[in-house]
Amino acid sequence: MNGENGVRFLLIPLNNFNMLPFGGFLDKLRFSADEADNSQQRYCSWKISSHTKGLVVSSSGIPINVELELCEVQLGNFDYVVFFGSRTAIESQQQAAYYRSFIRTVAAKRIPIVSIDNACFTLAELGLLNRHQVVVHWRHHSEFKATYPKVVVRDEQLYHFDRKLISCTGGSAAIDLAVVILQNHVGQTRAEKGLADMLVDENRSMQHRLKSSEQGLYRNRHMDRAASLMQENLEQTITVEQVAALIGISRRQLDRLFQQKLGVSARNYWQELRLQHVYWRLTHSGHDLARLADEVGVRDISYLCKIFKKRFGITPGQCRRDSIA
Repeated sequence: MNGENGVRFLLIPLNNFNMLPFGGFLDKLRFSADEADNSQQRYCSWKISSHTKGLVVSSSGIPINVELELCEVQLGNFDYVVFFGSRTAIESQQQAAYYRSFIRTVAAKRIPIVSIDNACFTLAELGLLNRHQVVVHWRHHSEFKATYPKVVVRDEQLYHFDRKLISCTGGSAAIDLAVVILQNHVGQTRAEKGLADMLVDENRSMQHRLKSSEQGLYRNRHMDRAASLMQENLEQTITVEQVAALIGISRRQLDRLFQQKLGVSARNYWQELRLQHVYWRLTHSGHDLARLADEVGVRDISYLCKIFKKRFGITPGQCRRDSIA
């Protein structure tokens, strides 16, 4: 156990942070911090900070009040600094400037930094993740890989430990990560305390594969695995043949499965995932089409425009204009 109040956490929610990972992580600390359900900070403790005092508003519009400004933080009082990212990648990137000096000081003091949800974009924007391995929420895989090629993205993991850097994909995985961190300081029993109260069955391992993902609807382990690999490799760093080989079947068998279940070939299914990604990015970011084409491995922008219009009935430009109208 660390210090007078056990293991100590500094929690930093960025503007427009997602409430689920923040609340899940914090509530897990609360349950492990004391006997019964008294919410006293005995075995672990926490403070919430930001670059300014006052209200930090979550993506759901619910604010939390911050009374500790970064300039007032005594880093010697904390064992972990935990960042909770904004709802969108671009918001997380834009806030990097507020934390540049602070994060460099934290890194220099070798205090472990925890990146949850899109906070990975904040840290990567500052160059802190270069030559590190991280996990990224599946929806942002291609965007992150294209933006920060010096960072290694670990696929199919909920969280990852790399030296003094810990990353988490977000959502309820923040609870799983909190348990693992706490185990190293207060033991497994206390780390898992309160999971039943939170209606969590068990702590998931970092390699846990989500049964609730949309790919899981196929109820076929080969298709589920193939669809997962395709989702994580929208930039086509691997081929359909390699996908089939990775799951232990032939390309012909893989196509037969997709035809039977969905009426399309594996290649056409992969293209649909890429086009859906471009559509989502056009409506949720300001990046140009060249950048989005790179994210899905299309080198010819005119070809991307052609297949996009064929699929959605509008051009990429019209799609973006409609989204901001």
